[in-house]
Amino acid sequence: MPVTADLDLADFDYELPPELIAQHPAARRDASRLLHLDAGGSLHDRQFTDLPSLLRAGDLLVFNNTRVIKARLKGHKDSGGQVEVLVERILDPHHALAHVRASKSPRPGTRLLLADGAFEAEVLGRQDELFELAFPTPILDLLDQHGSVPLPPYITHAADDDDESRYQTVYAQQPGAIAAPTAGLHFDQAMLDRLRDQGIAQAFVTLHVGAGTFQPVRVTHIRDHVMHAERYVVPQETLQQIRDTHARGGRVIAVGTTSVRSLEAAAREGDGLHTTEGDTRLFITPGFEFAHVDALITNFHLPQSTLLMLVSALAGMEPIRRAYEHAVQSRYRFFSYGDAMFIEAAQTSSVQTP
Repeated sequence: MPVTADLDLADFDYELPPELIAQHPAARRDASRLLHLDAGGSLHDRQFTDLPSLLRAGDLLVFNNTRVIKARLKGHKDSGGQVEVLVERILDPHHALAHVRASKSPRPGTRLLLADGAFEAEVLGRQDELFELAFPTPILDLLDQHGSVPLPPYITHAADDDDESRYQTVYAQQPGAIAAPTAGLHFDQAMLDRLRDQGIAQAFVTLHVGAGTFQPVRVTHIRDHVMHAERYVVPQETLQQIRDTHARGGRVIAVGTTSVRSLEAAAREGDGLHTTEGDTRLFITPGFEFAHVDALITNFHLPQSTLLMLVSALAGMEPIRRAYEHAVQSRYRFFSYGDAMFIEAAQTSSVQTP
């Protein structure tokens, strides 16, 4: 989908004091603050526990049920050099694509001795920046036993037992992500039950979040950016729930930007009736016309990131700029373990340039 204005990376920048980057989760999942940006562009300071009052019976919440895997492994090459492996995508039970950090890039045939020599993986080849690795036994079992949770680069502590539980949604089912769909981290089972009792339906998609979600945009003109690919599935049942929701006048509310990308990719790549799945490089920027999504629950995103561009497409650039300025001034907590936003789609779809 083309951008309808000539936008530069600088249009999506803002100043963030480092101390506002949340390093640990809140005491309870639902204990975060919630900044509500309504369809008219007004801002409201709330708590996440206020969310049920912002939703209506007949609305549909769409969650990403991917599960974060313990994708980070450390070890050394058979030649002795240290390596760090980050499994990006599992191809089959014994093969995966991975990022491999080493002093020299390993060649095909190199053996990687991982987890203090507990097992070996063999380098088979390379696909762009990723290496194809062969594992001796099922990858998920090895990762679960020997791997660690791959926390985002802006979280400075090593992953611990608390991260293993809190950097995972309570409804996670499908293993394959190396980053959490963080908007969902605010929901506990009590909140899900309360919303269901209120008449708010729930549906699921799967998008396995990759390391590309943290990649910086390295071009001046955002139209030149090439989006990373991620694997997604939107089930037939979810597509039917979307049709039913809109038919009765309800809103489709995506929980997280990954749910947005899944739904909007399905709207463009499927027939709207049957399960849609594949790789998507959908890049949502101001000027994008949303087919499925009416509102979004999300966290605060990095400056100059594709996710900041996505929320600007939904709400408008100027409302998002004001919201982020307000969030900084009001000392909201930012990024994966931070506070949340509830964003209603702007009343007009025009691109609001600086």
